[in-house]
Amino acid sequence: MQLYESMTKEQLIEERNSLLEQEKSAKLKNLSLDMSRGKPETAQLDIAMDMLGVVNADTNMKADGGMDCRNYGIMDGISAAKKLMGDMLGAEPENVIVYGNSSLNIMYDTISRSYTHGVLGSTPWCKLDKVKFLCPAPGYDRHFAITEYFGIEMITVPMNADGPDMDVVENYVNNDDSVKGIWCVPMYSNPTGITFSDEVVRRFAALKPAAKDFRIFWDNAYCIHHLYEKQDVLLNLAKECEKAGNEDIYYIFGSTSKVSFAGSGVAAMAASPANVAAIKKQMTIQTISHDKVNQLRHVLYFKDIDGMNRHMEKHAAIMRPKFDKVLEILDKELDGLGIATWSRPLGGYFISFDAMEGCAKAIVAKCKELGVVLTGAGATYPYGNDPKDSNIRIAPSFPTMSDLEQAAEVFVLAVKLVSIKKLIANK
Repeated sequence: MQLYESMTKEQLIEERNSLLEQEKSAKLKNLSLDMSRGKPETAQLDIAMDMLGVVNADTNMKADGGMDCRNYGIMDGISAAKKLMGDMLGAEPENVIVYGNSSLNIMYDTISRSYTHGVLGSTPWCKLDKVKFLCPAPGYDRHFAITEYFGIEMITVPMNADGPDMDVVENYVNNDDSVKGIWCVPMYSNPTGITFSDEVVRRFAALKPAAKDFRIFWDNAYCIHHLYEKQDVLLNLAKECEKAGNEDIYYIFGSTSKVSFAGSGVAAMAASPANVAAIKKQMTIQTISHDKVNQLRHVLYFKDIDGMNRHMEKHAAIMRPKFDKVLEILDKELDGLGIATWSRPLGGYFISFDAMEGCAKAIVAKCKELGVVLTGAGATYPYGNDPKDSNIRIAPSFPTMSDLEQAAEVFVLAVKLVSIKKLIANK
């Protein structure tokens, strides 16, 4: 393929005219396709349907010390669920709290608790003149939404190929006591798909925060969501923090939302003994117990982390062809044109796409015009402001294979149309 930038204005106009004919054909299809969120498709949800039958009238509903899972009690989760989720998150069971179905809800609660009551006896954030959070970007839009909701100032940290720019992180964390936290999706990151390197994890563990209530919000959402036989490996943050004498500095979050059922999974967090004790004290006011029947259901179905990993191989068998198809179309239609780059993740739910500067919003709008809904341009940055207007998050999971192929073809058409329009204007 010829670089678009090397074409003459006349060649670009000729190419544009050909693309406009393709656009007419695309409009005639009256598509209505959704690639806006990383949702499992129906076939993935079907995988775990047998889970619904593992708890029945004949099931022993007794858990720790004979506690009936149908009744109140065991606020922080039954021990078998703590073991299962701890193995998933890389934490000891005693350092795990099992909640309801949503890790996002746990993260919201953790920010809210810090805001109203502080962290391990610190001044509540609501009483401080300034509270800041570091936000590696491109990143997860819902992290940014929580932070903005509480009026916390967000500071964008560049993402490198091995994780956040740790020079920037260390400079802020170690010197500014108004910096109270940092958001991280450390494995198969949303949306870039990268996994933090060992060096980055060790530098996180060795931070020397100016604020004693600084915490790393380690959202390990995709820790077992591998796509290929070749897999990334993430260094265990909890163990590294213990080695560094920094055991209170982290919170680790995760759930089975994209393992079992997206709306009915089990969510958990892991933290140091001191953090866990403080959180459990607050929880005694907030709740009596979470859904222990669902916790038991998951334990009986998966049995252990090996069972969970075997289950995830079934998810990968569904997801892998979708990622391969999108990457195949991107390679075929855009490689060599010099107008975009994209990630090739080994796991997770997203492909991160970088268009020419100033083109992302127009590409997303053009896709919508042609019947394909994408995550809003800018969503992967704090305040929805991508300074280069170039990053787009592609979520291949939800559409069927046939719909996904059509959506990807519309996407590359939109990328070409918007890019060539800009290049013609600059000639």
